[in-house]
Amino acid sequence: MINFEEELKKFHPSLEVEDAEESIYHQDLTDLADMLIKKIIGTEQEKTPRVEKE
Repeated sequence: MINFEEELKKFHPSLEVEDAEESIYHQDLTDLADMLIKKIIGTEQEKTPRVEKE
């Protein structure tokens, strides 16, 4: 039978979880709405006439 008290004494949190948490929080995540907004802004800028300086 499993002795839960002994198993809990052996437990150490995984460092990988902490590293993953750090990288997830510091990552700039772009979702579908952000991509659509960038696309719309890009097409609007293409439609506006460009004035060339002489």
